[in-house]
Amino acid sequence: MQAVKDLLASILGQSGLRIFTNMNLGFTSLAFFIIYIGSLLYIINRGRKGLKIPKIRRIAGLDAIDEVVGRATEMGRPIAFVPGISGFTAGTFAGLGIMGHVAKLVAQFDARLIVFNCEPNVFPVSQSVVRQAYTEAGKGDAYREEDVRFITDSQFGFASGVAGLLIRESIAGQVLFGSFYAESIIFAETGNTIGAIQVAGTDMVAQIPFFVSSCDYTLLGEEIFAANAYLTHDVVKTGTIVVQDWGKQFLFGLIALGIISATVASFTGAPSHFIRDLLQLY
Repeated sequence: MQAVKDLLASILGQSGLRIFTNMNLGFTSLAFFIIYIGSLLYIINRGRKGLKIPKIRRIAGLDAIDEVVGRATEMGRPIAFVPGISGFTAGTFAGLGIMGHVAKLVAQFDARLIVFNCEPNVFPVSQSVVRQAYTEAGKGDAYREEDVRFITDSQFGFASGVAGLLIRESIAGQVLFGSFYAESIIFAETGNTIGAIQVAGTDMVAQIPFFVSSCDYTLLGEEIFAANAYLTHDVVKTGTIVVQDWGKQFLFGLIALGIISATVASFTGAPSHFIRDLLQLY
């Protein structure tokens, strides 16, 4: 490690090295960041050129979406979709992407989709996503503006309004994807009470237990982003998921290597701090 610091000192000078260290810019972190960005740009560039890139496997919970649409079509009852209650967060964007896929399926099967919105800024985007999905399915005339609804921006006012509409509209299936909070249990329990088949996913870890206990299928944590990339076939989204997985695999390997080296050192008495020094290199 000292050799690396000496090399940095020769390039930056002692004053430059001191500034580099005082700014707390980890050399290793910087190197990992550059590798990550480079890998991401490489994957995106290959995808846009039509070259082969790693594929995202289909998550089992996505098959349930087809089941929801099929059941609602057979029963002649609508499907409800809630894209979370937050503004434009990562979870909301993932939910909107999945909503486009659901809307296209609904249009193809001549079923009915009702979307409930809590956030005023997300509402017009929801309208645009559903309208575009119907148009791409060749069913633009079947799109109903009144079925993409803004309820209220009050959290529990929204929860109460959606719960009442689920019952009055006799929903056959409910799809919940986005960023949710405490109202998640109200949506899930209401849907469960009326016998709706439910598929849910959220990036809010604290809400996952509520969905698991009340819904038929639940996507866990980051699976919502993988599902969005899989369904939309977006190169940027797919590339981001792939490179993040590469980074996780590398870090898991690094952790395993550190554990092995430390264990060997404890038995042999030889110093083994290479991994620690690598991660602490400035």
